[in-house]
Amino acid sequence: FRLALIQLHVSAVKSENLQRACGLVREASAKGAKVVALPECFNSPYGTQYFKEYAEKIPGESTQKLSEVAKECSIYLVGGRSIPEEDGGKLYNTCVVFGPDGAMLAKHRKVHLFDINVPGKIQFKESETLSPGNSFSMFDTPYCKVGLGICYDIRFAEMAQVYGQKGCQLLIYPGAFNLTTGPAHWELLQRGRAVDNQVYIAAVSPARDEKASYVAWGHSTVVNPWGEVIAKAGAEETVIYTDIDLKKLAEIRQQIPILSQKRCDLYGIETKK
Repeated sequence: FRLALIQLHVSAVKSENLQRACGLVREASAKGAKVVALPECFNSPYGTQYFKEYAEKIPGESTQKLSEVAKECSIYLVGGRSIPEEDGGKLYNTCVVFGPDGAMLAKHRKVHLFDINVPGKIQFKESETLSPGNSFSMFDTPYCKVGLGICYDIRFAEMAQVYGQKGCQLLIYPGAFNLTTGPAHWELLQRGRAVDNQVYIAAVSPARDEKASYVAWGHSTVVNPWGEVIAKAGAEETVIYTDIDLKKLAEIRQQIPILSQKRCDLYGIETKK
């Protein structure tokens, strides 16, 4: 099946972001994409100072638009981190997924908050305004089961392992790595998660805006289970496409059967929820 990643240029105007995103979703559908993913923070600038201002409840205005365009195009739509979600007085970094009938299939709240300090380069603390999610998020398609993470979640190998153990063959990470962590780790982490779990990894970023307070790395990427980059964007707004070949995935797992060779008598991943 064909996967499309929309690397969107994000402005400060929510309505413009949403309109442009829906237009690119329609374009991707017209080119045969069955699963379409939007980037983290596609509907608002990325920064702790923006989260409260742009927050919405789910369902709400933005998710309603995503539901409508998913149904119109008869696709599976991964809504990036469409908006900061407000719920019970707390804010979450939330990704929603809609099916071809417009129904919400999954709602992933970012599990690992981006609190880092690289002296002289970048300091960021999502926990100043956001609360963490507390669950894994998966959804089924006629093609395969898909697992969800958001940006910083990709650094935690255990999360991807759980998804692999639960039968996911594609993991999608809307993300917004920056100009410090992006060139160092963006592709490296994707290739690592793909090879470790013999799954496809898709990571979709906003386009780069040098004038923004937080500058995204861009370079939305798809990696196959062999660790090969099979699609990659530059820094500008674009849509990239790739065909997810589940036969190839099955062949790789047969050739190097690491999933059946794990020493569960010596180690294992324990899930709490």
